[in-house]
Amino acid sequence: MSKQVLDAVRDLLPTFRERADEAEKLRQVPEASVKALEETGFFRMLQPKRFDGFESDPVDFFTAVKEIASADGSTGWISSVLGVHPWQVALFPDEAQQAVWGSDTNTRLSSSYAPTGKAVQTEGGYLLSGKWSFSSGSAHASWVLLGGLVFNAEGHVVDFKTFMVPRDKYEIVDVWNVVGLRGTGSNDIVVAETFIPEAFTLSMSDTGRCYGPGQAENTSDLYKLPFHSLFTTTITTPIVGMANGAYAEHVEMQQKRVRAAYLGEKASSDPFAAVRIARAGSDIDAAWALLMANIRDEQAHVARGEQIPLQLRLKVRRDQVLGTQRAIDAIDALFEASGGRALAEGTYLQRAWRDAHAGRVHAANDPERALKMFGDAEFGHKIDPGMY
Repeated sequence: MSKQVLDAVRDLLPTFRERADEAEKLRQVPEASVKALEETGFFRMLQPKRFDGFESDPVDFFTAVKEIASADGSTGWISSVLGVHPWQVALFPDEAQQAVWGSDTNTRLSSSYAPTGKAVQTEGGYLLSGKWSFSSGSAHASWVLLGGLVFNAEGHVVDFKTFMVPRDKYEIVDVWNVVGLRGTGSNDIVVAETFIPEAFTLSMSDTGRCYGPGQAENTSDLYKLPFHSLFTTTITTPIVGMANGAYAEHVEMQQKRVRAAYLGEKASSDPFAAVRIARAGSDIDAAWALLMANIRDEQAHVARGEQIPLQLRLKVRRDQVLGTQRAIDAIDALFEASGGRALAEGTYLQRAWRDAHAGRVHAANDPERALKMFGDAEFGHKIDPGMY
């Protein structure tokens, strides 16, 4: 089934590229594009089979995301983010899964995981309130996943949870006026104090140890992978896709380009141009190869019934943040070598440059923190596995 989805997604790439300007003007991906993706089955790739999902290999899912982002960065970004959420929903208690998909298996969720909201323990659940930023694709979702610190009656923090909130319990505030990833509609979410039942929450301490109550019903090895491995790869993959799109456009432009400043020299005859292309291509390929190889290594441990070593999980984060950097370095080099025509509105290159740098500032792409943790573990320092 994954091959059919991938083939259908590839058929849509020219359309996504044509709609890139429209997405920027709307400041969200056109509804027609989301509907077209829905019809390919893309959003079902990581969804449980018992809710009409495909339980696809995550490498196939990430491959589809990379392809989409190679046509338009914003469409690739929200596809990745909205598309990974069914994986987390599958870890929630069955009551929450039924609420989301019981009557409509096409239901989508957006998210904002930074714990900027507050949840207070009460009988049977929590009173949640607050404001969250950067909920990409929120206009195309009818639920949201929100991070929040849990306080007990004495005012002490006792947990960090994800809260699943239906559309009638939150407000979307339009604040997304930005220079990159303009089409992602990453607006604010506001929740006035509302009751969230226990079953609609998931502790990050549980996901940190690769556990969720939903594993009782969803027994596939897919749902035993580390949360942070999948979700940080979800952020880097579109950026690698943007680099692929930038690479393809740069090569095409250079094949046609005549450099007036160099007495009419053809850019394709410039040996330095050839070297730049080779270096950029290697950086992009290396970023992708390491990302997917690490996911494969984690899958192999799960298939053998083994606990995934912390060092491997830290390696996933190391190569994920460096994968983002490699992809952006490649885009920068290609953009700088493309000439003034690359600055024109409507070109993929200038949009990829803006979109990739916008994606770079996501918290998942904080390189120093991830690299320090990897190095500390190599030196034998104690590391909290809950964050990796």
